[in-house]
Amino acid sequence: MAAQAGEKGMTAREVCERISKASFEELPALLDTLGADPRKQVASAVARARRRLAKELAERERVGQMYALMRELGGDGIVLGVDEVGRGPVAGPLTVAAVALPAEPIVWGLNDSKKLSSERREELAARIAEVAIAIGIAHIEPATIDALGMAICLRRAMSLAIADAGVEPDAVLIDGNPVHVHPKETCIVKGDGHVACIAAASIVAKVTRDAMMVAYDRQYPGYHLAECKGYGSAAHIAAIKERGLTPIHRATFCENFVEKKNPV
Repeated sequence: MAAQAGEKGMTAREVCERISKASFEELPALLDTLGADPRKQVASAVARARRRLAKELAERERVGQMYALMRELGGDGIVLGVDEVGRGPVAGPLTVAAVALPAEPIVWGLNDSKKLSSERREELAARIAEVAIAIGIAHIEPATIDALGMAICLRRAMSLAIADAGVEPDAVLIDGNPVHVHPKETCIVKGDGHVACIAAASIVAKVTRDAMMVAYDRQYPGYHLAECKGYGSAAHIAAIKERGLTPIHRATFCENFVEKKNPV
């Protein structure tokens, strides 16, 4: 039996293919048209599409709430979200990003960077770069972390990233506990999973730092930096014990891995 008007003459396979390739925006009207098609193959495709639509609607509701909270906490002006990556690694920099997003267009898929695949982070970072009002990035190198400690370096990196954004923010929303780096700051624990601009900063910081670690892997082969991104994986620690430290290692973080030598 032929499908509903508009799909007459199409085989079940062609209808299923059309459903599978339909965008989120196209699906509701398409499913209304095809919902009564009695062919078993089409009915199965419609059921799958309805599940896909429900999942996407829930996802868009989640992201919409992230934007709503951004505005609730930051107001209608320029709201900078700030997040860091790289506190825990034994190699590589501490990286902080500051991102201001417009109300529209919404970057669908925003989330805490740790909950996203590397491929999805790359896609979202590119989209953020397209639509963001401002992006600032700062890095603190390992030698400075060794010299000053993480707390001071974190505040310094956040201040530098905010300045690098090149805008005068009306609000600064920071992931985590209070850091006192800006007079207009508000800190939100786990903000990277709940506030749009902080999630964007989380993604930008992670993608930026990961790219640096991949480049360092070519400069310092044998430490598995492209895979571990500087964290203390078993392979990375074994390489440190065998090869010693490089200029990008945080010596104070590696004291347990490097054999102490008696003073001469």
